[in-house]
Amino acid sequence: MTQDELKALVGQAALQYVTPGDIVGVGTGSTVNKFIDALASMKDQIPGAVSSSEASTARLKALGIPVFEANAVGELSVYIDGADEIDAQGHMIKGGGAALTREKIVAAQSRRFVCIADESKLVKALGRFPLPVEVIPMATARVVRQFAEMGGTAQVRLKDGAPLITDNGQHILDVTGLQITDPLAFESQVNQWPGVVTVGVFANQKASVCLLGTTDGVKTLTF
Repeated sequence: MTQDELKALVGQAALQYVTPGDIVGVGTGSTVNKFIDALASMKDQIPGAVSSSEASTARLKALGIPVFEANAVGELSVYIDGADEIDAQGHMIKGGGAALTREKIVAAQSRRFVCIADESKLVKALGRFPLPVEVIPMATARVVRQFAEMGGTAQVRLKDGAPLITDNGQHILDVTGLQITDPLAFESQVNQWPGVVTVGVFANQKASVCLLGTTDGVKTLTF
C-alpha cells in the first residue's frame, strides 16, 4: 500500500470521530487533505469547520463545507490533524506545513485531538524530524543562538530563495540535532523565549487518539 493510500485510509477512518451537528476542527497537510475530501461525504450533517490554515480553508470551501472563525464559535468536540512525528504518549512534532500556531490554537479549543498519520511518523523520541518554530523576524538570530546552546542547529525556512512567511506574517526556524526526551518541559521552556510565537512540540495539546495507517490497516492508539 502506498503512502498516499495509507493517508486516504486514515482520513476516511477519522470520520467516525466527527459528531453530526458539531462544528469540526480541521488541521493542515497532505494527510488532512484526504480527511477533508472524506468529510465532504457528510457535509450535510455538520454546520461546518474551523480551519488551521488558509490552504485548508480554501479546500473546505471548494468542497462546499462552511468555515467559521475560531473566535465565532465555542469549544469544539474534536480537532483532526496530522503530525510530522508522534511518540508513544501522544506527544507530537508539527509544523512541516508552517501552520503550527493556528494548529495549536484550534487544538486548544477542542476537547479531543485525533491525530491521523502513517506508521512512519511513530517514533520512540521526538527530534529526528526538524523541529519547526514560528518566530517574530527581529528575534530570529537570537533564537538561533539559543538553540545552538542546546546543541541544535536552526535554519530559517526558505521559499523561492527568501524566508517563508507564515499565514501570521512570521518566519519559521527548522531545528535539527535535538532529541526531545521531555516534551512538556521542552515546550514550556522554548515558549518562554522572547520572540518565539509557537514551538512545534505539541505536548500540552497532545493527541487523545492516533489513527495510524499501516500495511495491515488502521491501528488505533489511545493516550
